[in-house]
Amino acid sequence: DAMTIQYRAVLSPCIGICEIADDGLCSGCHRTGDEVAAWPLLNDDVRLHLMDEVLPRRAAVRGQA
Repeated sequence: DAMTIQYRAVLSPCIGICEIADDGLCSGCHRTGDEVAAWPLLNDDVRLHLMDEVLPRRAAVRGQA
């Protein structure tokens, strides 16, 4: 039923520390430069996957989880 579908607003993971580190990832949000540039064009499924799965994994590898 269309009335029971819940939507989740997918915001940016940007925290205002915008610097690409030596590992090719942003020091603040752990996205690649390509991911940062493409963010406005990505659909919500891709954004959610990045925010829920990929970025936390990258933060953990960096010891920032």
